[in-house]
Amino acid sequence: MSILAKEIWDKKLFNGSWQPAQQTYHVVEVATGQGLGEIGYASAQDVVEAAQQAKITQHQWWSLSYQERQAVFERAVALLTEHQAEVIAWLVKESGSLQLKAGFEVSISIQVLKHCIGLPAADQGTLLPTQNGKLSIAKRVPLGVVGVISPFNFPLYLALRAVAPALALGNAVVLKPDERTAVCSGYAIARIFELAGLPKGLLHILPGGAEVGEALTLDKNIASIQFTGSTNVGRIVGANAAKTLKKVSLELGGKNSLIILDDADIELAAENIAWGAFLHSGQICMTSGKILIHQNIYEQVKQRVIEKVKNFVVGNPSESHVTIGPLINAKQVQRVEQLVNAAVAEGATLEIGGRADGVFFEPTVLAGVTSNNSIFSEEIFGPVAVLIPFSTDEQAIELANDGDYGLSAGVISSNVGRAMQLGAQLKVGLLHINDQTVNDETVNPFGGFGASGNGTRIGGPANADEFTQWQWMTVQAQAPHYPF
Repeated sequence: MSILAKEIWDKKLFNGSWQPAQQTYHVVEVATGQGLGEIGYASAQDVVEAAQQAKITQHQWWSLSYQERQAVFERAVALLTEHQAEVIAWLVKESGSLQLKAGFEVSISIQVLKHCIGLPAADQGTLLPTQNGKLSIAKRVPLGVVGVISPFNFPLYLALRAVAPALALGNAVVLKPDERTAVCSGYAIARIFELAGLPKGLLHILPGGAEVGEALTLDKNIASIQFTGSTNVGRIVGANAAKTLKKVSLELGGKNSLIILDDADIELAAENIAWGAFLHSGQICMTSGKILIHQNIYEQVKQRVIEKVKNFVVGNPSESHVTIGPLINAKQVQRVEQLVNAAVAEGATLEIGGRADGVFFEPTVLAGVTSNNSIFSEEIFGPVAVLIPFSTDEQAIELANDGDYGLSAGVISSNVGRAMQLGAQLKVGLLHINDQTVNDETVNPFGGFGASGNGTRIGGPANADEFTQWQWMTVQAQAPHYPF
């Protein structure tokens, strides 16, 4: 049985059942441009109606027993596990993911659902100290309706990591997936939960443009926004959410430093650089965007990275031998090309790559980049390794902390104590000693500092903080007497 057959979702939106849409948007295979169907394209009015329905249904969902809510997630795990090959195929076509990356994305999405099985039965509060004969209880209660705005790069996982725990903790959800990847993220999630028996009207999938995102942030019936995307758009989302005093979680961009110390193994360093810089063509918020290499081993590491890049194969990710797939569209390719050309004009050395071809961009190595080069601080979101030499640990710390972002960092060294001492001085939300910067295990609190977010976290122990709010309740045998 296919769960994502075209006739199910074509020209439709999801509100618990599949409804014809007034507007549509063409779905294409990124690498070839081949048409795959048409998704429903939502409007601001669709958001208003979805939020109203979700608010009503949320009360019914929260009134169910925790065992009933758990059972939905148990079935969801089984369904995604059973149909993972179909979802992987959609990720390859619609988001341009390599088979390796798509398989990993589905596996961690299954892990998210598994974690959510336990959330309805988790501790929902604590008993506080108070006077004898009185109960004082701090309770966790759902927010109500959670709006989720998710990106194109890890479309299934970055949507599900918010949708699933929000539902498991008693909320309703209105999801706006990126319209370019709405089938492999939004509609895949809709089908999994539809077949798992989630009550109708609790989950709404509304692909659309900026109008839909703005409507989510302003709607009075939506209590919270969880946004993953660029820092510039995140600022707009945060400002809009403030107008209705919404809770808001902003998971934004990064210019992440991977620091290679002079005692590092050359081959291990090159492997970590290649993975951190080129996985999914660099279209990851955690991509190793500033690769800081000690001057004593700089030339050796650079040459080994270039050798690896020479062996990369650019092409359609559906072909197993391909290592670098397409960017999400030609517009993004043009942006990357402009950034690389500007970097070279400002003094960087183009060691390899640098050419655009439709939706593809050659894997590129820029060497000799300095802190006054614009590409030092600009998030690229393309397959470009930016190599920067340094001479001391103190200089590496200064270069890593130079900038507005603070998402992820990695330090590679044979001396763990030295690496930890250096890492402790980096202003990041995610720190990896002896690993590159692209890491997530679903049970960890994920988020960044500075322009990489607003200090919120999502994942693991942070989910309860993100998708519930505290209520204080006291209970006494009878009302007390007061002096007036």
